Amino acid sequence: MLPNRMQLTKTVEEQLKRLKTFTDVTPNIAARIAFFRSVETGFIYTPNDEKKLDGSLVLDKITWLGETQLITEQVLKLKYPDLQGKALQSAWAAHVEDGIAGLRNHKSLLEFSRSL
Repeated sequence: MLPNRMQLTKTVEEQLKRLKTFTDVTPNIAARIAFFRSVETGFIYTPNDEKKLDGSLVLDKITWLGETQLITEQVLKLKYPDLQGKALQSAWAAHVEDGIAGLRNHKSLLEFSRSL
């Protein structure tokens, strides 16, 4: 399963923080939404696309995933049965990066909620 402490890339982290500034949606909630949006669109992570997870926002797995922890981990295990630990974290981070692309430019909570 996923490691207990997780982080994203600096770029994604900055996008999540910027989104919070405009919408007040916290980075962990936005990351959850972005992950599931990415899964819904059919994005597939490949280990060749692995990026350095160098963000400074290192949070516990339960903080990042909240009530979606079990389903998030199960979705990842179904999509990537051969991945474990850090590799699975990289897959999660790639999905968050893919999903945030469609959310990062919203300037208000109303605009953000309409995009969901």
